[in-house]
Amino acid sequence: MNLIIRKMRTDEYVLLNDFLYQAIYQPKTADLAPKSIINKPELQVYIKDFGKQKDDHCFCAEVENKVIGAVWVRNIKGYGSIDDVTVEFAISVFDEYQKMGIGTALMTKMLKHLKRLNYPRASLAVQKENYAIKMYRKVGFEIVDENEQEYIMIHRLGNENDK
Repeated sequence: MNLIIRKMRTDEYVLLNDFLYQAIYQPKTADLAPKSIINKPELQVYIKDFGKQKDDHCFCAEVENKVIGAVWVRNIKGYGSIDDVTVEFAISVFDEYQKMGIGTALMTKMLKHLKRLNYPRASLAVQKENYAIKMYRKVGFEIVDENEQEYIMIHRLGNENDK
């Protein structure tokens, strides 16, 4: 497999609709939410007008000229928001390409990018039963809070004084 990790082009941002839907943790494949769920305001914050805010950054994974995964960050009030300056991660890889290290490669690329831009930290929210927690820990995220359904995780990028 010839995997390329690259910046997503502006004309490809429309693909974030599919990746946002894919990012929704749905363990019961027989009872999937309708695709229209991404139109909910609490989900639209992850993709609406993407690329127009200074903290919008996106990389994609490409195999044989097909975009098969994406990782993006924004400074939003999302599920994993911790403050007004920390960007929040979203990531997804199409099912047939999961568990091949592509998510880890995308996360690593974005973390290096954010570190180079001097971001102090990044955050995300993940369902407690989602197997991706293991990958998030592997790339350096730690659990800092939780609610009934999710863990809130942060990655300290080394550009801040630990408090």
